[in-house]
Amino acid sequence: MRIRTVISYDGTNYVGYQVQLNGISIQEKIEKALFEITGEKIVLHASGRTDSGVHARAQVAHFDTESKIPPDKFSFALNAHLPKDIRIMHSEEADREFHSRFSAKKKTYCYTVQNGIHENPFLRNTALFIHSDIDFDAMQKEAEAVVGTHDFAAFRSTGTVNKTTVRTVFESYWTKKENLYIYTVTGDGFLYNMVRILAGTMLDVGTKRLEKGAIARALESTQRSDAGATAPPHGLMLYRVVYPDFDTEDVLKK
Repeated sequence: MRIRTVISYDGTNYVGYQVQLNGISIQEKIEKALFEITGEKIVLHASGRTDSGVHARAQVAHFDTESKIPPDKFSFALNAHLPKDIRIMHSEEADREFHSRFSAKKKTYCYTVQNGIHENPFLRNTALFIHSDIDFDAMQKEAEAVVGTHDFAAFRSTGTVNKTTVRTVFESYWTKKENLYIYTVTGDGFLYNMVRILAGTMLDVGTKRLEKGAIARALESTQRSDAGATAPPHGLMLYRVVYPDFDTEDVLKK
């Protein structure tokens, strides 16, 4: 039986989603909980790997099991064995052909920035604090240049290797609510650190560390040196994942 889950987590205390030798990961915690409730050594496959400090509102992961636990009850059973900063929001049976990573059609990430005189301590783990003034309109203009099918080689971490650096972005925009600036981007896939570099480049433009048009110039040159800084991880959240027959929004709004 293949089980599909939707996971929400605060990534502050973890080295990222994937199991690593240098600390505790989200995957490790959930696989340990699965062993405790099924007695099986189960591998959890996720829609993508989030880095240390990055959060998820809607991470999708699947696993195979011979357990007799009803599919919709796995969320309850797992949550009883998981720390409070990791929650299984939904569980159900999926087709054997379903794969959390390879079946995904769209992913949405959000990057949150807090702007003001003093940092709100309650947002310290989920939003990047910037004291200086931010040009919202300039960042919105930069975000518009991201939409479409482009070679995003300039927006990946140096040293990473990909079969192709071409990706399609369906939407890219900033919203502002009081002193919070939120960047939302939806695409068919993302390169390593792509969203953080996009956000960092736009913030460099918004705070006048880079000239306007930086996104377009970097897309044209494909050189990492033409893009801006990599924004810190704690402001980033995996917000939504869409499949041909499944949308995380549908289960999270229940």
